[in-house]
Amino acid sequence: MFSASRRRFRALWWLLAVSVAIVLCLLCWGSNLLIVNEPAPKHVDAAIVLQGSIMGEKARIAGGVDLLQHGLADRLLVSVPKESYWGQSVPPLARAFIERNYGSDATAQVDFCQTGAEVNSTRQEAQAVSACVEQHHWHTIAIVTSDYHTRRAGLLWRRTLKERNLEVNLWIDGVTDPEFQQPWWRHRQSAKIWLMESSKLLWSTLGGS
Repeated sequence: MFSASRRRFRALWWLLAVSVAIVLCLLCWGSNLLIVNEPAPKHVDAAIVLQGSIMGEKARIAGGVDLLQHGLADRLLVSVPKESYWGQSVPPLARAFIERNYGSDATAQVDFCQTGAEVNSTRQEAQAVSACVEQHHWHTIAIVTSDYHTRRAGLLWRRTLKERNLEVNLWIDGVTDPEFQQPWWRHRQSAKIWLMESSKLLWSTLGGS
């Protein structure tokens, strides 16, 4: 009886030790589960800016424009909904924002891909925007998104391009998102993003959208 209790105590101790080790690893390297860094190509036909939160979208557009200004991309394609919550057409508003912040030279290199109200996931956005990529006959693209979104976006975009039989070389460009601060577990919003994005990444890895 004493031996059985001792074995149970030892098993519980090891379970606790493993649990603590897992938690510590997640705290130290958890962001690496979400973020992927890919070698930058010398040139792409277009940089594709994905939709995000207000702060995230501004950071993504800045990253896309940076690729334009450094000659790494010929065009910038910004994914936008067709209309705002109040029924306003979004592309004119987005174009005015880019011209106001980055000038007419950058604006002249910008195209917009409009998505419908039914698009509410990265997979659906990839399906909608890849059609715009096909229409432009681009063969090399950079997907510009928030750093914490890079691994899942790359997974879903490559899956979508394969399903559409599009021969497009893809590079994921992650930009620093002000809503995802490091260390992520010390900030409420960052922790919320990490938990949600981790669950979405797991779902996508298992074949979900």
